[in-house]
Amino acid sequence: MVLISKQDILNYSKGLAVILLILVIWEVAALVIQNNYILPTLGAIFAVLLHPFAPVLGGESLIDNMLVSLKEVLLGFFCAAAFAIPIGLLVGWSTEARAYFNPVIQILRPVPPIAWMPFAIAWFGIGIHSVVFIIIMGAFFPILINTVDGVQGVRRRWTEVAMMLHATQFEQVRTVVVPGALPVIWTGLRVSFGVAWMCVVAAEMLPGTSAGLGFLIMYAYNLGQLQVIGAGMIIIGLIGLCADTIFRAGRSRFFSWQGRE
Repeated sequence: MVLISKQDILNYSKGLAVILLILVIWEVAALVIQNNYILPTLGAIFAVLLHPFAPVLGGESLIDNMLVSLKEVLLGFFCAAAFAIPIGLLVGWSTEARAYFNPVIQILRPVPPIAWMPFAIAWFGIGIHSVVFIIIMGAFFPILINTVDGVQGVRRRWTEVAMMLHATQFEQVRTVVVPGALPVIWTGLRVSFGVAWMCVVAAEMLPGTSAGLGFLIMYAYNLGQLQVIGAGMIIIGLIGLCADTIFRAGRSRFFSWQGRE
């Protein structure tokens, strides 16, 4: 059994080559500029990354800030999924529900999550609850829209067969619609997690926060410590890459049947 093919190795090599090229360009530019307040060297950034448990700028360590952000992201992400998936199933399946909900969805969907911050502070105060609310608002709509599209994309003949077998509407949704829509819902979850990461960083940069990668990046910016900003950005990118890899692996593992007749 081949765990990884030659084509996979070739693709990984191409991606790694691009990353190395970007790093070389960055380092050359930093050496030419010779100003860490404009562009820090890779050595300065990696010096921060190599001590993830050490206090940064007199505060919490990189790991501590990462765990705070990760906790907020996971909490907001799962709350968004818990609300968005059932609503998406209802809107996608029922034309009556779609008539009621679709205008509201289309009005609220383009609103940037960070625009909800004044309401979040007014409703929940300054702290984790406001940050989680912003994450929910950002993660909710990608899951909702993909769930609706997934339900509407289920092959009609599947539901027709279920009707021929005298399945009730609930049984049709449970045994046909939900399994058929799962690949698209999974894509919505994958996109939503990336949006959740962007939201947590933006929300943690606002006044009132005291921990998290977004807070650390803004605090480092105020002190002119760009090497800390670079280290924080790399951690955010690596976590996003790991999450996306997990979602892609899950899609290949559980939804390889998609597209088959």
